[in-house]
Amino acid sequence: MKKILIIEDEKKLSDVIHDELHKNGYFPFQAFDGELGLISFRNQKPDLVLLDVNLPKINGFDLIKSFRVINPNVPIIMLTAFGDIDSKMLAFDNGADDYLIKPIDFKELIAKIKIFLRRSSQFPVEDTKIHFKDVIIDLGTKSVIRNNIHINLTPKEFELFYYLVKKQGRVASKEELADNVWAERYGVTPNTIEVYINFLRNKIDKEFKDKIIQTKAGFGYYIAS
Repeated sequence: MKKILIIEDEKKLSDVIHDELHKNGYFPFQAFDGELGLISFRNQKPDLVLLDVNLPKINGFDLIKSFRVINPNVPIIMLTAFGDIDSKMLAFDNGADDYLIKPIDFKELIAKIKIFLRRSSQFPVEDTKIHFKDVIIDLGTKSVIRNNIHINLTPKEFELFYYLVKKQGRVASKEELADNVWAERYGVTPNTIEVYINFLRNKIDKEFKDKIIQTKAGFGYYIAS
Protein backbone atom coordinates (compact mmCIF):
# COMPACT_ATOMS: atom_id res chain seq x y z
CA MET A 1 0.00 0.00 0.00
CA LYS A 2 1.49 3.34 -1.08
CA LYS A 3 2.11 5.87 1.69
CA ILE A 4 1.01 9.48 1.11
CA LEU A 5 1.99 12.31 3.43
CA ILE A 6 -0.57 15.12 3.75
CA ILE A 7 0.89 18.39 5.07
CA GLU A 8 -2.04 20.76 5.53
CA ASP A 9 -2.76 23.03 8.51
CA GLU A 10 -6.54 23.15 7.91
CA LYS A 11 -7.53 20.05 9.87
CA LYS A 12 -10.99 19.66 8.33
CA LEU A 13 -9.57 19.73 4.82
CA SER A 14 -6.73 17.42 5.81
CA ASP A 15 -9.22 14.93 7.26
CA VAL A 16 -11.32 14.98 4.08
CA ILE A 17 -8.21 14.36 1.95
CA HIS A 18 -7.16 11.59 4.34
CA ASP A 19 -10.53 9.84 4.01
CA GLU A 20 -10.57 10.14 0.20
CA LEU A 21 -7.10 8.65 -0.07
CA HIS A 22 -7.99 5.82 2.30
CA LYS A 23 -11.11 5.01 0.23
CA ASN A 24 -8.91 4.76 -2.85
CA GLY A 25 -6.57 2.22 -1.34
CA TYR A 26 -3.71 4.41 -0.10
CA PHE A 27 -2.13 4.71 3.35
CA PRO A 28 -2.38 8.43 4.21
CA PHE A 29 -0.80 10.10 7.22
CA GLN A 30 -1.01 13.72 8.32
CA ALA A 31 1.11 16.62 9.54
CA PHE A 32 -0.40 19.97 10.46
CA ASP A 33 2.64 22.24 10.25
CA GLY A 34 5.88 22.38 8.31
CA GLU A 35 8.09 21.21 11.15
CA LEU A 36 6.04 18.06 11.74
CA GLY A 37 5.88 17.56 7.98
CA LEU A 38 9.67 17.49 7.74
CA ILE A 39 9.93 15.01 10.63
CA SER A 40 7.27 12.78 9.05
CA PHE A 41 9.01 12.89 5.68
CA ARG A 42 12.30 11.78 7.23
CA ASN A 43 10.83 9.06 9.42
CA GLN A 44 7.95 7.65 7.38
CA LYS A 45 9.52 7.84 3.88
CA PRO A 46 6.31 8.52 1.92
CA ASP A 47 5.80 7.51 -1.70
CA LEU A 48 4.14 10.87 -2.47
CA VAL A 49 3.53 14.19 -0.69
CA LEU A 50 0.51 16.52 -0.78
CA LEU A 51 1.72 19.89 0.45
CA ASP A 52 0.06 23.21 1.32
CA VAL A 53 1.99 26.43 0.70
CA ASN A 54 1.09 28.57 3.72
CA LEU A 55 2.08 26.42 6.68
CA PRO A 56 3.05 27.31 10.27
CA LYS A 57 6.74 27.03 11.24
CA ILE A 58 8.11 26.08 7.79
CA ASN A 59 6.37 27.15 4.58
CA GLY A 60 5.71 24.81 1.68
CA PHE A 61 8.40 26.18 -0.63
CA ASP A 62 11.12 25.78 2.01
CA LEU A 63 9.87 22.29 2.78
CA ILE A 64 10.22 21.22 -0.85
CA LYS A 65 13.87 22.27 -0.84
CA SER A 66 14.51 20.14 2.25
CA PHE A 67 12.60 17.19 0.79
CA ARG A 68 14.63 17.31 -2.42
CA VAL A 69 17.87 17.09 -0.43
CA ILE A 70 16.60 14.07 1.54
CA ASN A 71 15.02 12.29 -1.45
CA PRO A 72 14.89 13.99 -4.86
CA ASN A 73 12.61 11.35 -6.38
CA VAL A 74 9.44 11.58 -4.25
CA PRO A 75 6.55 13.19 -6.21
CA ILE A 76 5.23 16.38 -4.58
CA ILE A 77 1.83 17.90 -5.39
CA MET A 78 1.17 21.36 -3.99
CA LEU A 79 -2.33 22.29 -2.79
CA THR A 80 -2.96 26.02 -2.66
CA ALA A 81 -5.47 28.82 -3.12
CA PHE A 82 -3.03 30.76 -5.34
CA GLY A 83 -3.80 30.15 -9.01
CA ASP A 84 -1.71 32.77 -10.82
CA ILE A 85 1.01 31.71 -13.24
CA ASP A 86 3.80 33.28 -11.14
CA SER A 87 2.84 31.15 -8.14
CA LYS A 88 2.74 28.03 -10.31
CA MET A 89 6.17 28.71 -11.78
CA LEU A 90 7.56 29.42 -8.31
CA ALA A 91 6.23 26.06 -7.15
CA PHE A 92 7.73 24.23 -10.13
CA ASP A 93 11.06 26.04 -9.76
CA ASN A 94 11.25 25.04 -6.11
CA GLY A 95 10.73 21.40 -6.98
CA ALA A 96 6.98 20.69 -7.05
CA ASP A 97 5.87 18.09 -9.57
CA ASP A 98 2.34 19.43 -9.83
CA TYR A 99 0.06 22.14 -8.51
CA LEU A 100 -3.64 21.91 -7.61
CA ILE A 101 -5.81 24.90 -6.79
CA LYS A 102 -8.29 24.76 -3.90
CA PRO A 103 -11.13 23.83 -3.68
CA ILE A 104 -9.80 20.43 -4.60
CA ASP A 105 -11.41 18.28 -7.27
CA PHE A 106 -10.82 14.85 -5.76
CA LYS A 107 -11.26 12.97 -9.03
CA GLU A 108 -8.48 15.10 -10.50
CA LEU A 109 -6.33 14.64 -7.39
CA ILE A 110 -6.64 10.85 -7.41
CA ALA A 111 -5.92 10.77 -11.16
CA LYS A 112 -2.74 12.79 -10.68
CA ILE A 113 -1.64 10.64 -7.74
CA LYS A 114 -2.01 7.51 -9.89
CA ILE A 115 0.02 9.11 -12.69
CA PHE A 116 2.89 10.16 -10.42
CA LEU A 117 3.06 6.90 -8.49
CA ARG A 118 3.07 4.91 -11.73
CA ARG A 119 5.73 7.19 -13.19
CA SER A 120 7.97 7.05 -10.11
CA SER A 121 7.80 3.24 -10.07
CA GLN A 122 9.09 3.22 -13.66
CA PHE A 123 12.12 5.45 -12.98
CA PRO A 124 15.55 3.80 -13.25
CA VAL A 125 17.33 3.06 -10.01
CA GLU A 126 19.26 5.86 -8.36
CA ASP A 127 22.82 6.61 -9.46
CA THR A 128 22.06 5.60 -13.06
CA LYS A 129 23.82 7.92 -15.48
CA ILE A 130 22.91 8.68 -19.07
CA HIS A 131 25.69 9.73 -21.46
CA PHE A 132 25.15 11.31 -24.87
CA LYS A 133 27.41 13.63 -26.84
CA ASP A 134 29.19 15.78 -24.23
CA VAL A 135 26.32 15.55 -21.72
CA ILE A 136 25.96 13.43 -18.58
CA ILE A 137 22.59 13.16 -16.83
CA ASP A 138 22.78 11.75 -13.29
CA LEU A 139 19.34 10.41 -12.33
CA GLY A 140 20.37 9.82 -8.73
CA THR A 141 21.41 13.40 -8.01
CA LYS A 142 19.12 14.97 -10.65
CA SER A 143 22.09 16.83 -12.13
CA VAL A 144 23.37 17.62 -15.63
CA ILE A 145 26.99 18.07 -16.73
CA ARG A 146 27.99 19.30 -20.18
CA ASN A 147 31.60 19.26 -21.33
CA ASN A 148 32.66 18.84 -17.66
CA ILE A 149 30.64 21.93 -16.64
CA HIS A 150 27.88 21.47 -14.06
CA ILE A 151 24.57 22.90 -15.33
CA ASN A 152 22.37 24.21 -12.52
CA LEU A 153 18.79 23.22 -13.39
CA THR A 154 15.65 23.59 -11.29
CA PRO A 155 13.74 20.33 -10.66
CA LYS A 156 11.16 21.15 -13.35
CA GLU A 157 13.85 22.10 -15.87
CA PHE A 158 15.60 18.80 -15.16
CA GLU A 159 12.39 16.84 -15.63
CA LEU A 160 11.67 18.60 -18.93
CA PHE A 161 15.19 18.03 -20.26
CA TYR A 162 15.20 14.39 -19.16
CA TYR A 163 11.85 13.79 -20.86
CA LEU A 164 13.13 15.23 -24.14
CA VAL A 165 16.31 13.13 -23.89
CA LYS A 166 14.25 9.95 -23.35
CA LYS A 167 12.45 10.66 -26.64
CA GLN A 168 15.77 9.92 -28.40
CA GLY A 169 15.40 12.53 -31.12
CA ARG A 170 11.65 12.20 -31.59
CA VAL A 171 9.59 15.39 -31.48
CA ALA A 172 7.52 16.16 -28.36
CA SER A 173 4.57 18.52 -28.84
CA LYS A 174 3.61 21.11 -26.25
CA GLU A 175 0.50 19.05 -25.47
CA GLU A 176 2.64 15.96 -24.84
CA LEU A 177 4.99 17.91 -22.58
CA ALA A 178 2.05 19.35 -20.63
CA ASP A 179 0.66 15.83 -20.13
CA ASN A 180 3.91 14.12 -19.20
CA VAL A 181 6.09 16.75 -17.52
CA TRP A 182 3.37 18.83 -15.87
CA ALA A 183 0.70 16.07 -15.89
CA GLU A 184 -1.99 18.61 -16.82
CA ARG A 185 -2.70 19.55 -20.43
CA TYR A 186 -5.23 22.26 -19.58
CA GLY A 187 -3.50 23.82 -16.58
CA VAL A 188 -0.24 24.70 -18.35
CA THR A 189 -0.23 27.25 -21.15
CA PRO A 190 1.90 26.93 -24.30
CA ASN A 191 3.68 30.08 -23.15
CA THR A 192 4.77 28.37 -19.92
CA ILE A 193 6.37 25.55 -21.91
CA GLU A 194 8.08 28.04 -24.24
CA VAL A 195 9.47 29.86 -21.21
CA TYR A 196 10.93 26.64 -19.78
CA ILE A 197 12.42 25.64 -23.15
CA ASN A 198 14.13 29.05 -23.24
CA PHE A 199 15.40 28.50 -19.69
CA LEU A 200 16.93 25.20 -20.82
CA ARG A 201 18.49 26.71 -23.94
CA ASN A 202 20.07 29.51 -21.93
CA LYS A 203 21.59 27.03 -19.49
CA ILE A 204 22.45 24.06 -21.69
CA ASP A 205 23.07 25.49 -25.18
CA LYS A 206 23.97 29.17 -24.92
CA GLU A 207 27.69 28.74 -24.21
CA PHE A 208 28.20 25.90 -26.70
CA LYS A 209 28.47 25.83 -30.49
CA ASP A 210 26.59 22.53 -30.77
CA LYS A 211 22.92 23.25 -29.96
CA ILE A 212 21.16 20.26 -28.41
CA ILE A 213 17.59 21.53 -27.95
CA GLN A 214 15.89 21.95 -31.32
CA THR A 215 12.48 23.20 -32.49
CA LYS A 216 10.47 21.64 -35.30
CA ALA A 217 8.22 24.53 -36.33
CA GLY A 218 4.55 23.76 -35.85
CA PHE A 219 5.23 20.43 -34.14
CA GLY A 220 7.32 20.81 -30.97
CA TYR A 221 10.79 20.19 -29.57
CA TYR A 222 13.43 17.48 -29.78
CA ILE A 223 17.01 16.70 -28.78
CA ALA A 224 19.49 16.72 -31.66
CA SER A 225 21.18 13.34 -32.11
